[in-house]
Amino acid sequence: MTLALIAALPFLGALLPGLLIRAGRTACATVTGSVTALALALLALQAPAVLRGEVVQTRIEWLPSLGLNANFMLDGLGLLFAGLILGIGLLIILYARFYLSKSDPMGVFYTYLMLFQGAMVGIVLSDNILLLLIFWELTSLSSFLLIGYWKHLPEGRQGARMALAVTGSGGLAMIAGMLILGNIAGSYDLSVILTQKVVIQASGWYLPALILILLGAFTKSAQFPFHFWLPHAMAAPTPVSAYLHSATMVKAGIFLMARMWPVLAGTPEWFWIVTSAGLITMVIGAKIAFFKDDLKALLAFSTVSHLGLITMLLGLGTAKAATVAIFHIINHATFKAALFMSAGIVDHEAHTRDLRRLGGLRHLMPVTFTIAGIAALSMAGIPPFNGFLSKEMMLEEAAHTALGPDWLLPVLATIGALFSVAYSFRFLAHGFLGPVRDDYPHKPHDPGFGLWAAPALLATLVVIIGLAPMASAAWLVDAAASAVTGTAQEVHIKHWHGLYSPALWMSIAAVGGGFAMLAAFPRLRAMWDGTPRPEAKAIFDAIVEPLAAGARALTQALHNGSLTRAIAIATIAITATALWAFNSGTHSPGTREMLAITPVTAIAWGLLMFATLGVALIHRNRLLSLILIGIIGLIISLGFAWLSAPDLALTQITVEVVTVVFMLLALNFLPKETPRESSPVRRIRDAVIAIGAGAGIAGLAYAIMTRNFAFPSISAYHLEQSKPGAGGTNAVNTIIVDFRGYDTFGEIIVLGIAALLIYALAEALLKPGPANDALRAMAATRTGLAGDRHPLLMVMATRFILPVAMMIGVFIFLRGHNLPGGGFVAGLVFAIATVMQYMASGLGWTEARQRIDHHALIGAGVLTAAAAGVGSWLFGAPFLASSYTYVHLWPLEEFELATAAIFDLGVFLCVLGAVLLALNSLSRLARRAGETVSADPYSVDRPEGGN
Repeated sequence: MTLALIAALPFLGALLPGLLIRAGRTACATVTGSVTALALALLALQAPAVLRGEVVQTRIEWLPSLGLNANFMLDGLGLLFAGLILGIGLLIILYARFYLSKSDPMGVFYTYLMLFQGAMVGIVLSDNILLLLIFWELTSLSSFLLIGYWKHLPEGRQGARMALAVTGSGGLAMIAGMLILGNIAGSYDLSVILTQKVVIQASGWYLPALILILLGAFTKSAQFPFHFWLPHAMAAPTPVSAYLHSATMVKAGIFLMARMWPVLAGTPEWFWIVTSAGLITMVIGAKIAFFKDDLKALLAFSTVSHLGLITMLLGLGTAKAATVAIFHIINHATFKAALFMSAGIVDHEAHTRDLRRLGGLRHLMPVTFTIAGIAALSMAGIPPFNGFLSKEMMLEEAAHTALGPDWLLPVLATIGALFSVAYSFRFLAHGFLGPVRDDYPHKPHDPGFGLWAAPALLATLVVIIGLAPMASAAWLVDAAASAVTGTAQEVHIKHWHGLYSPALWMSIAAVGGGFAMLAAFPRLRAMWDGTPRPEAKAIFDAIVEPLAAGARALTQALHNGSLTRAIAIATIAITATALWAFNSGTHSPGTREMLAITPVTAIAWGLLMFATLGVALIHRNRLLSLILIGIIGLIISLGFAWLSAPDLALTQITVEVVTVVFMLLALNFLPKETPRESSPVRRIRDAVIAIGAGAGIAGLAYAIMTRNFAFPSISAYHLEQSKPGAGGTNAVNTIIVDFRGYDTFGEIIVLGIAALLIYALAEALLKPGPANDALRAMAATRTGLAGDRHPLLMVMATRFILPVAMMIGVFIFLRGHNLPGGGFVAGLVFAIATVMQYMASGLGWTEARQRIDHHALIGAGVLTAAAAGVGSWLFGAPFLASSYTYVHLWPLEEFELATAAIFDLGVFLCVLGAVLLALNSLSRLARRAGETVSADPYSVDRPEGGN
């Protein structure tokens, strides 16, 4: 369960910042960081096993028959990415504590950050593609919150929407691709899918799955042509940019390609699509970065370029290229996070990120300059820093791979490296070198230790990995590369590849060309500004705006607030689909014989049809409609009893009684008739739709009841297991309290919530106000219509009926596990007995004798039912699993004791409390009509001010 805990910790940690911010910003950051540190420590405890070549797994079965399991695995690749996510995440938490101003809601920021961190950790640890997809979409949603954190900035809101639209669309495509992949492999577990390379690549569905999965990866990692969203995410605070661009959001697509490399790579389709996209992205991103004046924009496009570099390496399809990609993932995470944090420090101190307004900062900010210089030189691929090592290895791989002409890939890779040198040197030269200026928006200086500690640690790692790569990083690269390639890898990282290595001369050309471009920047900038080029944002807006306008028009046309229209559209769509299925399928006559139609059943059916048609024809008269609905409920109850379903008959008749009483109370505050709203043409239309749908349902019911199906009925299982599995002979009750107890638990909670809503509405109506005064006036006109408010005969009868009904309710409750009955029906019987007291003696008399609060009954019911489920856990059984035994107490016969009775008691209490609370709430509205309420059942209550 350790892996599940590691994945869950950030989500649990997201609950804390909102509370702890009241204790201060430092306490909030400390506790938030402690949660991440704990997850990182748990991950470190698993590292030795992973580095030995083992795969740590946690399997939590949910719906194994459907492949829906919460399975987690940790191999070398997962260890690398989880370590980056949690390690850099911890540094970001520290950095954000000192970066965010006092006006920024830090608790909200850390909540969003931890949600995003949890989603990313979930992605890299998932061993089930369906679980991975859930976490994948969570990254899109949580990054939307992070990017739009400064919601007062229009560019922040727009950047968040753009990121969500692009990555969310790619995620939808990826869902389809993953489902296809799981169907090909015969499993949704990644550990199984990764062993099915031959089956997957031989399938005719390989190419569609590949394209759909790559769409998800390319959109998330900002690969061409989806690269435009990433720079617009720079509207987020710098801690967000540093986190998303170094170790998390944009690396999710890279992780996905690396994770699926064993089964998707090695084909021409993979090579051409992935390598081409990566190469184009690397060159385009680097070129754009060179001409950006905003520090974060420059770094954003440099991220795009380096992601393209990694994608290109994965696309080459060789184990060595994949190993180099893994190494560069580590290097890029360290120097890019340090660079973003350095840019944030400059912005924080100088109040600008514009390179045209900077320069000379090395004199004013020497600590920041040292950190940024190390990271920028590493990004440029200058020795002895870590970026140089992976850049040289990349150029070596490019030199020995053909993409069309033999020279094309090496030349393009060199051009990408050249631009990388150019924008890295420009970052330093235009930002930190040169003379000190006197027109800074704010006089810059080095910040306190808290702000530069995190980037300084990352810059230290850049140097350490660069100087001692084998000792500091090779072991992690080996473990991750072995997981990606499926074979053991031993990387040999060195600074010198020989005088005759192509990478050496390609690197020299890149560094020399980068210096030359920086020297010629003014002329190149003029050419760049004068060259027409497509603007990605304008293209995006041109596509999204008409789509959004069309969606709004369609939504307003279909969802105009008319419930009738919505139901009609749904009914027509369902009926048309069913009719198409019927006409396109094959049919055979039913084999079951119909039951004999007796005169009694014919009469009952006729009454049912008469009442149903009557409701449709005279529905405007509310009271007559309610009477007919009561007849319908009664006939249905008799039908259940005739069809040997006494439990359903009991439930139906008791529910019908309570419902009719409630509706009568509600009708007291409504006009006698509903207004005539529909025209004759509309009524004819609705009748045609209703008849068509009704005929379809009737035909379906007839087809099912007259046929024997090949698949086994679930009812047979419940009937067979009712006694041995749940200890009861009443299968209906055992289903409710055992086999599907969790459903029942949810239903009683919903029932309690409904009663509480009725209570809240009644309380709102009891408050003074213009709208409620109108209700008072309307109800007052109905007061005193009956001269005998509390008939003596009814009062005396209910006094006798109450104990008898309660005794019957107890009997029904106790017999429910083996004979028709149970907590639900017993609760309704108790409620009906109490309803009769309201009807006979009135609200005042009943309230004066009320001893138990209805709210408490609902709460006690839910807690009792929950206690029954938790008790199962204590004995190692599933939630709400029941147990039973037989007891013999003299002089009684042997009887059964079942834990399901505790759950049924909770159902009983919740049903009773919900019905009585709703009844009491509706009854109290009578006071709003101006009645005096007496505790004496024999007094005649009259309106206030009456004679």
